[in-house]
Amino acid sequence: MTDTKAGSGTDAATIEALRREAQRIEEDATYSSKGHFNAEDTWVKRNYWLGVPATVLGVIAGASLIKSYPEWAMAMTLLASLLTGLMTFLKPNERAALHRAAAGQFLALRNEARFFREIELLQLDRLAELPDKLRALSAARNELNQKSPSIPRRAFVAARKGIEEGEATHKVDEGV
Repeated sequence: MTDTKAGSGTDAATIEALRREAQRIEEDATYSSKGHFNAEDTWVKRNYWLGVPATVLGVIAGASLIKSYPEWAMAMTLLASLLTGLMTFLKPNERAALHRAAAGQFLALRNEARFFREIELLQLDRLAELPDKLRALSAARNELNQKSPSIPRRAFVAARKGIEEGEATHKVDEGV
């Protein structure tokens, strides 16, 4: 590595502009990853809230039929069918998996942006390459934004609150 003091005012301005944009990418990726993790958690809970009662109701319906309680069997079967239909329509397990994958990709992008900002910007001998590297990080962010599922408002609000409370801050960065 070389000294972090730029040789000219233009170099210093370039490095500062690259640093600020890397921080924007890092911040965007932090909020997006946290929002997707929160959305995943919501869909996992919905999967259990629909799946467990559907299973229990199906068992109760079967037991009611065996015990000659046809009205109970019919009611439980209808409720179990309703919940199973909702699971088929909503696909909470698949939605949770989509959000988990997006969260992981945004987390990886955040880590790459941080590495760029903290390490690569110190390599003044590579200053000419750095805008291209940042452009690639920005393109990755744009692609992730386009292909990722939407983050529900509630998940985003929870993400913002968690980040503001320090949930996404590394101990090493607390004093910085």
